[in-house]
Amino acid sequence: MGKADVLIAGMRGLGVEIAKNVILAGVRSVTIQDEGVVEWRDLSSQFYLKEADLGQNRALCSEKQLSSLNVYVRVSAWTNKLNEDFLSKFQVVVLTNSPLEEQLRVGTFCHSNNIKFIVADTEGFVGSYSVTLDNPGIVTCTDEESHEFTDGMFVNFSEIQGMTQLNSYGPIEIKVRDSYSFSICDTSNFSEYVKGGVATEVKQSETLSFKALNVALDEAISNPELVEMTDYGKTQRHQSLHLAFQALHKFTQKYSRTPHPRSQADAEVLVTITKELCTDAKFDELDEDAVRQFSLVASGDLAPVNAFIGGLAAQEVVKACSGKFTPLRQWLYFDALECLPQEDDGVLSEDACAPRDCRYDGQIAVFGSAFQDKLKKQNYFLVGAGAIGCELLKNFALIGLGAGEGGNITVTDMDSIERSNLNRQFLFHSKDIGGLKSEVAAEAVKEMNPYMNITAHQNRVCPETEEVYTHSFYSNLDGVAAALDNVDARVYLDQCCVRNKKPMLEGGTLGSKGHTLVVVPHLTESYGPSTSGGQKAIPICTLKNFPHRIEHTLQWARDQFEGLFKQTAENVNNFLSDSTFVDRTVARGDVEAVEILEGVYRCLGEEWPQNWADCVSWARIQWETLYNNHIRQLLHCFPPDQITSSGLPFWMGAKRCPHPLTFDTSNTTHMDFIVAAANLYGQIYGITGSRNRADIQSILQGVKVPEFTPKSSVKIAVTDQELKEENEERKEEDKVKLEKLKEKLCELKLKDQSFRMHPQEFEKDDDNNFHMDYIVATSNLRAENYDIPTADRHKSKLIAGRIIPAIATTTAAIAGLMCLELYKIVQGHQKISSYRNGYINLATQYFVLSQPCVAPTYTVAGQRYSLWDDFLVQGRREGQKEMTLEELLKHIKENHKLTVTGLYYGTAILYSDLSDHTDRLKLSITDLVRTAAKREVPDHQQMLEIIPSFEEDEDCQTVPPIRYLLR
Repeated sequence: MGKADVLIAGMRGLGVEIAKNVILAGVRSVTIQDEGVVEWRDLSSQFYLKEADLGQNRALCSEKQLSSLNVYVRVSAWTNKLNEDFLSKFQVVVLTNSPLEEQLRVGTFCHSNNIKFIVADTEGFVGSYSVTLDNPGIVTCTDEESHEFTDGMFVNFSEIQGMTQLNSYGPIEIKVRDSYSFSICDTSNFSEYVKGGVATEVKQSETLSFKALNVALDEAISNPELVEMTDYGKTQRHQSLHLAFQALHKFTQKYSRTPHPRSQADAEVLVTITKELCTDAKFDELDEDAVRQFSLVASGDLAPVNAFIGGLAAQEVVKACSGKFTPLRQWLYFDALECLPQEDDGVLSEDACAPRDCRYDGQIAVFGSAFQDKLKKQNYFLVGAGAIGCELLKNFALIGLGAGEGGNITVTDMDSIERSNLNRQFLFHSKDIGGLKSEVAAEAVKEMNPYMNITAHQNRVCPETEEVYTHSFYSNLDGVAAALDNVDARVYLDQCCVRNKKPMLEGGTLGSKGHTLVVVPHLTESYGPSTSGGQKAIPICTLKNFPHRIEHTLQWARDQFEGLFKQTAENVNNFLSDSTFVDRTVARGDVEAVEILEGVYRCLGEEWPQNWADCVSWARIQWETLYNNHIRQLLHCFPPDQITSSGLPFWMGAKRCPHPLTFDTSNTTHMDFIVAAANLYGQIYGITGSRNRADIQSILQGVKVPEFTPKSSVKIAVTDQELKEENEERKEEDKVKLEKLKEKLCELKLKDQSFRMHPQEFEKDDDNNFHMDYIVATSNLRAENYDIPTADRHKSKLIAGRIIPAIATTTAAIAGLMCLELYKIVQGHQKISSYRNGYINLATQYFVLSQPCVAPTYTVAGQRYSLWDDFLVQGRREGQKEMTLEELLKHIKENHKLTVTGLYYGTAILYSDLSDHTDRLKLSITDLVRTAAKREVPDHQQMLEIIPSFEEDEDCQTVPPIRYLLR
């Protein structure tokens, strides 16, 4: 792809979107061409143009900014016409928003000269683009995972023992038999299969041919090859729009302009021209209303539509340059006409949509000036300034979100800019490396639109920052946009939006795949934990003893980090500060309680380091335990030649036979582990560490590593079910252990009663905190134990941080779809049929836009509720004392006709009619929480979420929470 020269003609909003994405993708050169000059309407969709550029050439004004996106791509501007000598210099030519005669002339030349040719257009809410030992052998998966192959795929084999001919056979076509097996070639003359093997899909090349634009256009009028975008049966509408686009070219040619905004007269003219085309094409299913709507908005220029079509078209350029993925064949139409004002809002007039000679004219042409004023007053919270966040901020600046009096965008991102960000986060440049993403992004969009009101934060949005992002903060918002790279953070933010009844726009990408989700209070379901299960849970026994993929060793390393440097330290602090901690831990069950309390006792006893040398010693013994002793014990229980009761080798399929490692100070990975583990261990105890490897090696020489002998009495579970049964069998033994642990903990005497440990919150993006150093070394050593290919730091960070990687084309398209939903939210659309969730794959032309699911409801005492409902209680009115428990029970009874039988705050029981809680009735709710939950209510906390149960419907599994406002 780095050898391709690309021409992109037309530097309005769509053209610059495509150019930006293609430059970030990394072709050899991009030439941008435009003969026109900057007009007011260009500022609503072209993010590199400023008011000072009015009257100047669009290509020249865009060249400098585009050149700074990727130093490895040569960018130049051309302001003359596209003649044949000039066109012949390129391998790919892209025309945007160009006249039909120009498309035909250039398309014919490109087709005859083997130049890839792409046409992209957007008109208001509508966009389009086009691009010219058996026979057979049976393979069975021996682990729990299905193969996920389909008929006709080709695979390569590796790591097979016995039938080694397959390892060098080359790509083999498969035929699927079921989810766990498939057939391959004739293996009847191969060696006997013994065990093992990995099947990997091999992509096969295919030669495709395309019709020239003039031929495709003639045939398409009567029989268009449309790529179907699944969206509530819009296929007929898109066939009508195909003809409407051709009619629009005729209209423009005849009147030298596009239809006036909201002109009913022009709309009827366009319908008449389209009907004439229908007669010629013998098409009798014209959607006249769609053509009218198309005409009413055709003079508009919307940044979100340009972003979506620009992302798709740029991906086609990437395909044309690289030969990877399947190109579009041959036309694609997209419309979002459901974004228009609903009938209940009245009909927009021509005057309301007429140009104002302002930067938003392209948008006013579609929505009118009143809506533009409403957009400017919005207060939005953007969480994440990475790939999608940058694209959203660009769109916010172009549409004017929060760019007026009373409006504001708050963007938060705690990460700094790394070099790897530059290929997809276009607001950042080389000079910004090391800067804070939120601050740099905020400054960049203010350059695009100087009227933007934007506040940059560097906070993680999580329970620890609830003193910043309080109920009052959310109350002042109009909505939230989630541009996050992991599922856990999305789930938390979604909970905040539901709690505070705020709409949320959410989007994510995975390479060429992307999704969008719109969450509307009292209308749609939320993101919720149920939609966050994209990653399959890895069985515990696989993690503990039988990993076979690098993802398994990285998850194991994350678990080690959480257990050693976070959870145990938190447990110690809880033990030291909460007298009920032991009792509460015992209530969680004997098995878990033994594990937790043993960890607490070790940390405050024999494993408490007194100095840096003790931390190094601990790390060395940890290394021996994890990579030698545990593996030797496993092989003692299951020797390499172990045979199962079925007569099959135990170590086969997904069970890779491990081997112990021997510590070597000259091995870089071994020392990486020691340095990271020792420093982290020191950090949780407040001991200053060191990176000096020579000093650490000197300390290691004096470390006495305990001798280890595998025990025959040890039993290792092979499956999670066996592990569960084993835990049941150990119950009596654990009870005895538990009693002894409780006695030992009671006898502990601390010299410093104020001592507290320092739990480590995993942070992948700080290269100086040893977190990723530990994860990479821990995972790769484990991988070495099991002969699993290791992962470098970048790949490890993606997996361990549960990051969803991004590419520029997909993020642009997803941000565009999110902002189309934003239009609907700001207008206040209340019909769920207006909204769309999106699922796309730019590699395979998979586009599905679907109506969101309605928020599910449940019944309590005959009344219907949804997740958006709650019992909101103002706990302290101005000048009055805080409400007591007795008053709260009375409030619920009088206002909601429900009798409370129980109140729960987290795991604490605040009130139960089955217990004698009369002494609590006069307590304020704050004092009640303090008494029952044994914890203080932080000064910053403005809301308590309390779960009730009711006499009227005690069997109900789901009830609305009581949201109790403290202020």
